[in-house]
Amino acid sequence: MLKKSVLAATFTAALAVSHNAAATIVLVETNMGDFEINLFDQTTPKTVTNFLTYVKGGSYNNSIFHRSLKNFVIQGGGVRYSGNNTSPFTDLPARGPVDNEPKLSNVRGTVAMAKIGNSPNSATTHWYVNIKDNSANLDKDNGGYTVFGVVTGTGMSIVDNINNLYVPGGAFRDAPLRNYSATDLANKVPVTAANMVTIERITIINDSPTTAANLNPALNTLAGKDDGTSSGTSAPTLLMVLAGLAFWRRRKA
Repeated sequence: MLKKSVLAATFTAALAVSHNAAATIVLVETNMGDFEINLFDQTTPKTVTNFLTYVKGGSYNNSIFHRSLKNFVIQGGGVRYSGNNTSPFTDLPARGPVDNEPKLSNVRGTVAMAKIGNSPNSATTHWYVNIKDNSANLDKDNGGYTVFGVVTGTGMSIVDNINNLYVPGGAFRDAPLRNYSATDLANKVPVTAANMVTIERITIINDSPTTAANLNPALNTLAGKDDGTSSGTSAPTLLMVLAGLAFWRRRKA
């Protein structure tokens, strides 16, 4: 009887380890180079399911990184380049919002969902990569921003290169541009599709249940503790930065 109990306990523990380690790896192919994201399927199941629904449907194909804040984040997953430089972006079709799952910390290299300010459960298509440790703000602001993956291997070198690109402002706001400079802007050189940082496609390359076993992501210990203040950049500013949907909805209103 004791032997059977021990075996049962061991089997249950093994199942728990397997369950907690389950993860998916996706490849993000861009015209600046490719990088992999290891998703935390079991920790943030609703968010990962939401993201993979867009991936499997090809929704992110030929979209762009439309926001780059120096030493903060790059953001994509929400728009495509329209070809009209007066109104250069068109929204990606979005399904309903996903419930917030702020269990993991917004440290460097993590991937999280952007959302509307003052609306914790409003994430749909937009996502961002943390360039540095943004946990002091983003783990608690707006209910905490849901981290659902992490860039692995040498992928952050690609992300950093995108973050270092020139940002022209104007109609393009915070969009990073390839092979374009302040001199080009002053000389009124027109921006073209070739200047966009394009997400050519995102594909699942590994759905093994053990891909996240050794990642040990940092936990979010600040969610639910927003006191209306944040260190560094102010909370309202951060909310506006990451609330990509709010900006694009205002454009359509």
